[in-house]
Amino acid sequence: MANAEDRHTNRLVNEKSPYLLQHAHNPVDWYPWGEEAFSRARNEDKPVFLSVGYSTCHWCHVMEEESFSDPSMARIMNKHFVCIKVDREERPDVDRVYMSAVVAITGQGGWPLTVFLTPEKRPFFGGTYFPPEDRMGMSGLKTVLLSVTEAWTNRREHVLRSSETLLEIIQKKSGHTDARRLPLGEQVLRSAYEYFSENFDSRSGGFGQAPKFPSGHSLSFLLRYWKRTGSKQALDMVEKTLSAMARGGIYDHLGGGFHRYSTDQEWHVPHFEKMLYDQAVLSRAYLEAYQVTKNSEYARTAGEVLDYVLRDMTGSDGGFYSAEDADSAVSAREPEKSKEGAFYVWSKSEIIEALGEEDAETVSFHFSVEAEGNVVHDPHGQFGGKNILHEVHTIEETAERFRTSHSQMAAVLKRAKERLFSVRSERPRPHLDDKVLVDWNGLMIAGLAFGSRVLEEHRYLEAAQDAADFVLEHLLRKDGRLLHTYRDGQARVLGTIEDYAFFVFGLFELYEASFDLRYLEEAKRLTREMLRLFWDEDGGGFFFTASDAEPLPVRQKEVHDGAFPSGNSVATLDLLLLGRLTAEKGFEEKAKTLVETFSDDITRAPSAFTQLLSSLDFSLGPSKEIVIVGEKEDQGTRDLLTSVHRRFLPNKVVAVLPPSGEERERVIDLIQFLKNYHLINDQATVYVCQDYACQLPTTSRTKLEFLLDK
Repeated sequence: MANAEDRHTNRLVNEKSPYLLQHAHNPVDWYPWGEEAFSRARNEDKPVFLSVGYSTCHWCHVMEEESFSDPSMARIMNKHFVCIKVDREERPDVDRVYMSAVVAITGQGGWPLTVFLTPEKRPFFGGTYFPPEDRMGMSGLKTVLLSVTEAWTNRREHVLRSSETLLEIIQKKSGHTDARRLPLGEQVLRSAYEYFSENFDSRSGGFGQAPKFPSGHSLSFLLRYWKRTGSKQALDMVEKTLSAMARGGIYDHLGGGFHRYSTDQEWHVPHFEKMLYDQAVLSRAYLEAYQVTKNSEYARTAGEVLDYVLRDMTGSDGGFYSAEDADSAVSAREPEKSKEGAFYVWSKSEIIEALGEEDAETVSFHFSVEAEGNVVHDPHGQFGGKNILHEVHTIEETAERFRTSHSQMAAVLKRAKERLFSVRSERPRPHLDDKVLVDWNGLMIAGLAFGSRVLEEHRYLEAAQDAADFVLEHLLRKDGRLLHTYRDGQARVLGTIEDYAFFVFGLFELYEASFDLRYLEEAKRLTREMLRLFWDEDGGGFFFTASDAEPLPVRQKEVHDGAFPSGNSVATLDLLLLGRLTAEKGFEEKAKTLVETFSDDITRAPSAFTQLLSSLDFSLGPSKEIVIVGEKEDQGTRDLLTSVHRRFLPNKVVAVLPPSGEERERVIDLIQFLKNYHLINDQATVYVCQDYACQLPTTSRTKLEFLLDK
């Protein structure tokens, strides 16, 4: 192996992105995305080889090792192409455009994303992962490079026509200007519910077959559908899925947190990445299910997820990191040898060594640990002789098997898991991508603020406040513009619609957890900025990029709710929440226009827009406006708030109005209809309104609960 100082070094060595830095010593002459690369492509009349990925992506690592570290492959790339490397988390705008192109070409997308562009940034061919050589009917990267070079040299007109056709397809899918505008009502909610009902896996939970993604926002939609209709099936699907995921290998039983998705139908064998957005969205689904059912297991799972984020994904300055890798070193002695899931999986002998024979037998029964390993679905041969912990037997079943009480068995398993966690902590950890992304931080701030209310856990509120304050201090430009990413002391890249929408949502949730008015003030300011920078005055809806962002071949709108919700879906909810709380009709009117803009797409496939449907559910009403007059730290005010927070009331807004003083005037300046709200008998007083029709105010917690349950 060459010494570090002998390695090739390319331009990526000066970047901040962990993903780009992982490629800084490839023999490929990589450029970061920017004018320098495209200027060279134009001057030398070369096509651009664009590779998009992220630092915790397993197959990105594979392609880097197989192809980008190979000097012979690098010579071909350097000779015939200008090569650009992009972190899709750092530049989601670039990723979205060229992912759309690859989906149009191949019918599917994913990372690593491989795209060939003209020097004018126009895509003409692409795919995802390519092996280095032709393999099992799949074209190898070398073959693709030489074929594209031949086409660029000898069939340029065909290449350019392909590019024009491709851009027309992408533009048509991104415009929505000519789509039908349809009024949407409860029927579209029912259509989405029926899709989930027809595709529900009644044996293992979740929807469809492998691979299975958690999609917490779809479960949250089904909870809202249950509340609206009383559908037992909707609630049963949510409960079955949440319970199965929490028992499965997709959940980290020792350290908390969910892995990215399950490769099998039973939630047993995950893709071991841990993404910040999954923790945010899934913790909310579990917390909402706890509000509905009072099942303490849901509260426990949500708390463990939030504790994982605070322990392993939070910087000392308060920002939340992006992700943890699926791969890690097999051992400290051989750091260069890595495997997917190495940090998380166990041989039975390792468990016996850690726990002793007696406790190991108990754990093996509970988590289905086998001497030969318990992974049946192992297409890449990663897990031979290893076990992925998944709770095959409940605590009750395990207690019965070993003839002890539930409480005694719970204590045994708790002690064993703590010991295994301690032993696992000595292993080489997966790579941590320590970028702070505003959009994902916004989701996590919202999750922690919500968790602080439901679980009555103040440290979650403190963590949410620290993260919000970090963003407001480090990722706002002097002119008030929100930036997207921060690492190593530098904030950069103009914010997208997701940064604005998700962070506004986080600020709103944080206001309702703390009633610190500065968060509501900033949420309102950023919402006005969001409308100014992203709103399409001609076609309706929000563009993904701002009006003054870097021009790309297509300015897209994204509304599909995928691994996490879309910017347009969350922005709809932001507008409704702020409109309902501040009584500014303009916000709600924009939300109505936004839903109508995408109504044709929603009607065709409603299950693909579950976050937007949750926003529509709010818009259709009924919704509640709850105002408590009192000092926010007084016991009477807190008791009334506790009654609100314990209930599943997704379509509501809450404000606290001090009875007097400067803070009261600041609240009224933002929420002007509160100026005539006062205390009764010098006690904390609650006003409950439904669609602005208000009940008589009360100081009684019992009467409040009656009004909330009405």
